[in-house]
Amino acid sequence: MKPAFIITLLVACGWLCPAIAGYGCTSAIFTGKVTADGRPLLWKHRDTDDMNNRMAFFHTGKYAFLALLNSSDTGRTAWTGANSAGFSIMNTASYNLKDDDIEEMDKEGELMYKALSECSTLAEFEAFLDSYPRPMRVEANFGVIDAQGGAAYYEVNNTQWVKVDANDPKIAPNGFLAYTNFSYTGRFGEGMGYIRYHTAMEIILPQASLRDITPQWIFRHLSRSFRHSLMGIDLLDDRYAPANASGWIYDQDFIPRKSSSASLIIQGVKPGENPEMTTLWTVLGYPPVGVAVPMWVKAGGQQVEMLCRSAIPNHARLCDHALALKSKVFPLLRANEKKYFYFPALHNKSGTGLMQQVAQVEAAIFDCYYNSMEKWRNTGIDLKELKKLNAAAEELLQSDYLTIR
Repeated sequence: MKPAFIITLLVACGWLCPAIAGYGCTSAIFTGKVTADGRPLLWKHRDTDDMNNRMAFFHTGKYAFLALLNSSDTGRTAWTGANSAGFSIMNTASYNLKDDDIEEMDKEGELMYKALSECSTLAEFEAFLDSYPRPMRVEANFGVIDAQGGAAYYEVNNTQWVKVDANDPKIAPNGFLAYTNFSYTGRFGEGMGYIRYHTAMEIILPQASLRDITPQWIFRHLSRSFRHSLMGIDLLDDRYAPANASGWIYDQDFIPRKSSSASLIIQGVKPGENPEMTTLWTVLGYPPVGVAVPMWVKAGGQQVEMLCRSAIPNHARLCDHALALKSKVFPLLRANEKKYFYFPALHNKSGTGLMQQVAQVEAAIFDCYYNSMEKWRNTGIDLKELKKLNAAAEELLQSDYLTIR
C-alpha cells in the first residue's frame, strides 16, 4: 500500500546531507519540459562490482524488451531496459529505506525483468508493485517513463512503495529529478551518493533552465563529468586540470568511477507518438571511454552485434574494448595504488586523450542515425534501412573505435 504522506520540494531543491562513499549509481529523469525535442529522457549511470555488461533482447512475456545485463547473468534479470509498449525502467540502490532484518536482498534485477515483461504504463507498474509477493527483497529507487507521458521514481522496500512524480510541479518544479543512492522518504542523513547527487544537480540545473537537454549533452556533461561538488573542482576545466602536476587523481565521488560499468539514456516518445521509437542510447564499459550506440526493441535480435553477446562467452565486444581502454586510465595494480587514475590518459591539452578520441567516434555515430530517426518518427522504423545503418555503424566502430589504443 502507498503511504499517505506527500513528497516536498526537498526533491527538487537538493537535500543537504553528509557525504557518504560507496558503490551505487547516478541517475535522472528529464521530462519533456526541459529536453530539446520535448521527449522524456531516462538516464542511468551504472556502478557495480560486475564490470562486464552486455545488452540482450527478450520476448518471454506480454511485451518484448531490450535490457542491460551483467555478462555473467544466466537468470531472468534486467538492470535497465525498455519494452515494445514504450515502458522503460532503471534503478539505483537505496541505503536508507530498509526497515526490517530480512536477508536475501538485491532482487531489483528480477523485479525489473518481470516489469518489462508485463507493464506498459506507470499505472500498470503501480498495480504490479501492489501485487508483487512480499517481502519484495528490494531496497531501491526505480525510475520509470512510459509512452503516455508518465515519468516518476518509485522508492521501494520490502513492503511498501512511494511515488515521486517528475511531472508534478510541486515535487519537480525544474522539470527533472536526480537520484543517487538514498531515498527522499528514507531515514534522514543515511544512504550514499550525496556528493554525486549535488554534482549532478549543479550540472543539470543551468541546462534545464535552457530547456535544451539532449542525450549527447547528458553523456558529455554527466556520464563523463569530472566535476567534484565538495572539492569545488572540475578536472576538465583548465584551471584545475593536473597539467603541471603528476596527473594522478584519487578515484572518489566523481560521477564516473572505477566501479562504473555502463551508462544508458532511454529517449522516450511524446504522447500519441509510436512507442517503437523509444530509443536506448547505450554505452558499455567504463563510460568515459565507451561509445554510445542506439538500439530499438522493434529490431529484436538484429541489433548492433558489438553491444550483445559475442564469440567470447557472454561478452560484448564494445564492453571488452572499453575495459581494455580503462586499464590505461587505471594502470596501477598494487594495494591502494589501484584507487588512483591517470587523468592525462583521458584528457589532455594535445587532444590525444582517450575520452577526446572517443568523442569524435560517438559524434559520427549520432550523425549516422539522426536523419533516419527524424523520418521514422512519422513513418515508423524501416527495418531494412536500420539494418544498413547498423552495418555502417559497425564498420565505423571497427575502423575508428576498436583501433583506439
